[in-house]
Amino acid sequence: MRYGFIVTSGDPRTVARLAGEAEEAGWDGVFYWDAIHVGEGMEIYDPWVVMAAMAMETSRVRLGAMLTPPARRRPWKLAREAATLDHLSGGRLVLPVGLGALDDGGFGKVGEPTDRKVRAGRLDESLEIMTGLWSGEPFSFEGEHYRVEGMTFRPPPVQRPRVPIWPVGAWPSRKSMNRALRYDGLLAAKTGGSANDPGLTPQDVRAMKAYVEEHRPQGAPFDIVCEGETPPDDPERAASVVRPFAEAGATWWIEAPWSPPNEPEDLSRRIAEGPPRVT
Repeated sequence: MRYGFIVTSGDPRTVARLAGEAEEAGWDGVFYWDAIHVGEGMEIYDPWVVMAAMAMETSRVRLGAMLTPPARRRPWKLAREAATLDHLSGGRLVLPVGLGALDDGGFGKVGEPTDRKVRAGRLDESLEIMTGLWSGEPFSFEGEHYRVEGMTFRPPPVQRPRVPIWPVGAWPSRKSMNRALRYDGLLAAKTGGSANDPGLTPQDVRAMKAYVEEHRPQGAPFDIVCEGETPPDDPERAASVVRPFAEAGATWWIEAPWSPPNEPEDLSRRIAEGPPRVT
């Protein structure tokens, strides 16, 4: 089991400092979040700029944004950004992706498609385009939503054959699960759940692991990533929250302090307590 932490508040310099603190405290990954406009007056920063600062303050931890919705980005631009950050970080980037939450004004308020089927189609085509461009070989694509004419991207990412991609896998949706199985891991979710209340149980994770083992080649590396919050100041209770998910087959636990108190000083204290390790 590996352990990540989502830095949910702070300006770019503060987030980068907290990423460095997390690395020192023994966390395995530090993540930011990807949004354009959520609520009036909420301070939001571009994740790719923030993650570049995080990369410069760390040397070991995995980095990523929880999560990026390719449906509102151009896949060739996202591919270039990701490859650049992979080089800047020395091959430490991971790309969690999904349809995106519609309470973000970066969809409906700016004319981006909100239809679920369209967003899913754009997600699938974007992932195919990005992996093709990351090959470093001539690549063309003709889809319903995007077209690429004979482009060769150099340099490819540090990580080969690609930056690891973690799509959302919403159990028990076969379409969602099968999308994730084409890549390197899944963000464990449940149909009908939300980012703040995924409704995911260890029993769901056990069923997802069985599905993965049935439908992927034996021995192929694949991460099952679970997100949640553990109680502060009580390592035993924190470990007791994570243990059932680890025993069910999760390979990552992402500490996700979305609810207050989660000001930078609160995050710093929780980071310093270290991961909720299962022994």
